[in-house]
Amino acid sequence: MDEVEVVVAHSERATLRVGDVFLKMDADQTRIDVELEAMSLAPVPTPEVLWRKPPVLAIAALPGTTLGRLGGPSTGSPSAWAAAGAAIRTLHDAPPPSWPGQAGRSIAALEAELDAECELLVTGGLLPADLVSRNRRVAEAALRPWTPAFTHGDLQIAHVFVDGDEVTGIIDWSEAGRGDALYDLATFTLGHEEHLGDVLAGYGVDVDLDVIRAWWSLRSLLIVRWLSEHGFDPFAPGCEVDVLRSRM
Repeated sequence: MDEVEVVVAHSERATLRVGDVFLKMDADQTRIDVELEAMSLAPVPTPEVLWRKPPVLAIAALPGTTLGRLGGPSTGSPSAWAAAGAAIRTLHDAPPPSWPGQAGRSIAALEAELDAECELLVTGGLLPADLVSRNRRVAEAALRPWTPAFTHGDLQIAHVFVDGDEVTGIIDWSEAGRGDALYDLATFTLGHEEHLGDVLAGYGVDVDLDVIRAWWSLRSLLIVRWLSEHGFDPFAPGCEVDVLRSRM
C-alpha cells in the first residue's frame, strides 16, 4: 500500500501525495477554479486532472524532477534552466487570461501592501529597520507599468519539472492570471541568482535586471511574515531573509 506523503499543509490549503496521485485541498474553491481554467489555457505541459470533488482536486504526478528548491542546491543543468526559460517565454507569449493573477496586482495596491508589510516587519521585530528600508528602496523599481502577459503567479522552481533538458510540466496554477512577466522570472530565480543568465538565455528576450532584483526584494518582503506565521522558515540558509540580506 502506498504511503501518504504530506507535501504542504497549512491553514489555507494542503497537498497530499499517494503513489502517483496528488490530492489538493483548498479552503477557497475559487483558487481551484482558477487552477483548472489556467491549466486548460496554458500552452505548456501541465498535470493530468484525474477528478474533482470539492474541496479535493486529484491530479497525476509529473515525470521527471524539479530543478531544486529555495534554500537548497540546484539539481538541474544550465541547459535545463534554459529549457525552463524557454517554456516560461512560451507561457508569457500566449494570450493572457481575462482575470488578473497574483502577478497582476496594481501598482497602487502593491505599494500600499508593501508599505504596510514593511512597517509590520519592523514594529514586530521580525527584521531590522535598515534591512527593510534598503530592500524597500530596491523594490521601488518593480512598481512601474507593464504589458499584461499570461503569468503563473507562483513560479517557484519546485513547481517546474524537467527530465534531462526537457520541461515535463508545471504545477500549482492557483495564482495564475494576467500579470507582469518579470514577476514570474523573478519568482523562478529567487535564491538562485547564479542561474538567472541560463534562464534568460532560454527566455530569449532582454529584460530589465533591476526590475528582476526589485521583485526579489518585493516578493521577499511581502512573504516573510506570512511564512513565519504558517510554519515555514524564511530565515533558513538561502531563503527569503538571505535574499534580502544579499541586497545590502
